[in-house]
Amino acid sequence: MNAPLPDRRADWFPPERPYAATGAGRPKDRPNIVFVFADDLGWGDLGCYGSLHHHTPVLDRLAADGVRLRHGYAASPTCSPTRIALYTGRFPGRLAAGLQEPLVQRDEHSGIPHAHPTLPSLLKDAGYDTAMFGKWHCGWLPWFSPVKAGFDVFFGNLDGALDYFSHIDSKGQPDLYEGETPVEQTGYYTEIVSARAAEYIRARDPGEPFYLQVNYTAPHWPWEGPGDEAVSAKVTAATRRTQLTGLFHFEGGSLDTYRRMVEALDTGIGQVLDALDEKGLRDNTVVVFASDNGGERFAFLWPFVGEKGDLEEGGVRVPFLVRWPAAIAGGQVTDVPTITMDWTATLLDAAGARPHPDYPLDGVSLLPWLLDGDPPPERDLLWRTRGQGAVRRGRYKLLVDRTAQPLLRWLPAGPGERVRLFDVSSDGREKADLSGEDPALTAELLDAWRTFDKALLPYPPPRRRDDRTNGEAD
Repeated sequence: MNAPLPDRRADWFPPERPYAATGAGRPKDRPNIVFVFADDLGWGDLGCYGSLHHHTPVLDRLAADGVRLRHGYAASPTCSPTRIALYTGRFPGRLAAGLQEPLVQRDEHSGIPHAHPTLPSLLKDAGYDTAMFGKWHCGWLPWFSPVKAGFDVFFGNLDGALDYFSHIDSKGQPDLYEGETPVEQTGYYTEIVSARAAEYIRARDPGEPFYLQVNYTAPHWPWEGPGDEAVSAKVTAATRRTQLTGLFHFEGGSLDTYRRMVEALDTGIGQVLDALDEKGLRDNTVVVFASDNGGERFAFLWPFVGEKGDLEEGGVRVPFLVRWPAAIAGGQVTDVPTITMDWTATLLDAAGARPHPDYPLDGVSLLPWLLDGDPPPERDLLWRTRGQGAVRRGRYKLLVDRTAQPLLRWLPAGPGERVRLFDVSSDGREKADLSGEDPALTAELLDAWRTFDKALLPYPPPRRRDDRTNGEAD
């Protein structure tokens, strides 16, 4: 009989306690904000979430010094809709660009409209300096860019994927920008983004509040760790021959390469956090870390099923960490369900910024719960993709497979729908279908999802193959 695997956290991770507000209320000074997005990082890819393979001391320490959310969700199982949700604070399906899963069309309709208020534009109006380093993926020039969406400073890439060394995009073209000006820079992209973000913090006047968005492409494909210049040369050549599919790197990668990519990400975030410490900004800076969606290929997703692109837990439940020493005690954990748009509302609330009345937020501020001792918010979390839908209410989650044949003869369902109900607080595998045990709740949640579905923009018809260019697909 095999001996049980040791708990790798036991030597360095202190015991966690259920979340409770300190009772001290809100700090007098407005906080700085640093929001860090990993790209396609799986639920179990950090030590503090049970990784068996990766050494992630920086993010594990961030969890130990703050709050680890065990039921933190991305707004979408694909990257650009989640990013649109964070910047707008609204369901991705309220914007035409959010219907692309992920965003691939390069035209004047595929991005966040300039008139739409965003997290950076609202914080800027409230007196914050705003900056982004890394991946944008919310529209292309000349129509869209981070600068057009409210960021004062931008360095990074516009596309959804980038070679880590040659810095070409899915079309095989250079994709590094300073503001809206193309630039060239040598080096491993994860390290470049980390250095630029840390440099921005070190150059700050400590008396001026700022919002810094740090968007890594790691550990998204292509599968290249530090030192893999030879791999990059092959990927770059293949991408220039076949465009998008070359960057997919179908033939590449390994668990070890993925480990090195995740650990480089962890090291880079350490540089950003060190810069906060050096400037004396640690205590009154809100640091939020999350993945934009679930992992794929080499990610560790146990105990969940599904992955990037799916509305099963593996596609939308993601690592989510929050640290704010001036207001939140460390060493805490919570099972309160939250979603990306909640953090838009929360950060605006913390900064004293108001959302635009014509663009109501779909998230809720968590500050009354986090700081004031109010009960956690109770509401449905909702998702919709072209192929699936989902509702999370309390411990229960309804999955709607929109193209499957119905299995529940006693439940009214639309054409081709299959409906399943799970208790995801105890069944993260989503195997024990409770819809037959509780048809009333199933029907209630299905009705809530259909109402939500009708309130969003309809999906356009799939593009014909002869309409697609350069290997791009919806």
